[in-house]
Amino acid sequence: MDTSSPTVFVNAELLPMYVGRKVRAVVQVTQSDGEIKTGKSTDERQLMIKGLPQVPLMTHIEVIGIAESEQSIHAETWTNFGNTFDTQSYNQVCQLANGEFKGLFL
Repeated sequence: MDTSSPTVFVNAELLPMYVGRKVRAVVQVTQSDGEIKTGKSTDERQLMIKGLPQVPLMTHIEVIGIAESEQSIHAETWTNFGNTFDTQSYNQVCQLANGEFKGLFL
């Protein structure tokens, strides 16, 4: 397993800390304008996801890609997490992975 460039768990609040780096985030797709999707992060803030194929509205997806700005991610891969995803638990994971337990998440 290559651990030289780990993917960081983020929500919209944490994304600005990782601009230019590979991140992973879960968003609920709320709007689709071609290749740019707008979604609600697990901390209830808005994010733009670029480079996704057609995704049904209101679906939760995990996106892995490069943080392009404080509010956008360019997707490299994505996984459909369905319509009933526990956003609060994921948001807590983001906080732990960027705080006291950062070492456990590489």
